[in-house]
Amino acid sequence: MGTRGRQAEAARNDLRLLRAAHEVFTTQGFDAPVSAIAKQAGVGMGSLYRRYRTKEELLQRLCLIAMERVVEAAQAGLAEPDPWQGLALYVRTCVANRSGALAPVAGTIEVTDEMWRTSRLADEAAERLVARAHEAGVLRSDVSMLDISLLMEQFSRPAAGPAHPEHEQVKQRLLAIALDGLRAPGLTELPGQAPAMEWYERRWGTPP
Repeated sequence: MGTRGRQAEAARNDLRLLRAAHEVFTTQGFDAPVSAIAKQAGVGMGSLYRRYRTKEELLQRLCLIAMERVVEAAQAGLAEPDPWQGLALYVRTCVANRSGALAPVAGTIEVTDEMWRTSRLADEAAERLVARAHEAGVLRSDVSMLDISLLMEQFSRPAAGPAHPEHEQVKQRLLAIALDGLRAPGLTELPGQAPAMEWYERRWGTPP
């Protein structure tokens, strides 16, 4: 096999590993053995360890990819001319990507500088989406960017019990209800203060 062929095979193996790791960690828990990931990906343990020396490295890579997809979702939302449709697209895309599924590892792994940088890019883009929706009067004024991020995190959790096609239908139904609840003006006063960015970031560690 030539150099390009080996590189292509390595890229395919890495993609299989990442998909398997996300599925295993978010369904079996973050204590799941890496052997379960290799088995699901259909690769040997040697292939896994050549790419990721530790479980932490694998989780760091998964978190970074999740943040990058949040940035892409926010940019796609901002490209929508309608402020509400742009915000709804962002929320639906992040929920479909299960962008908050890795939140439970907060505080258990070291956050790299690249992860912090990408997280800030995601937050800044999401803030622009929320500010635009507030200015247009379509998002209730007492809802913050972090409220929406935490809401999406809840939707990223796997459904209880074995996988079933009905789970996705139920999720989309509840998501439609949640999106309507975000619309201005809002009927129920929200209890307490909006979550602070400092609290949100402290879950992961101390930013550089």
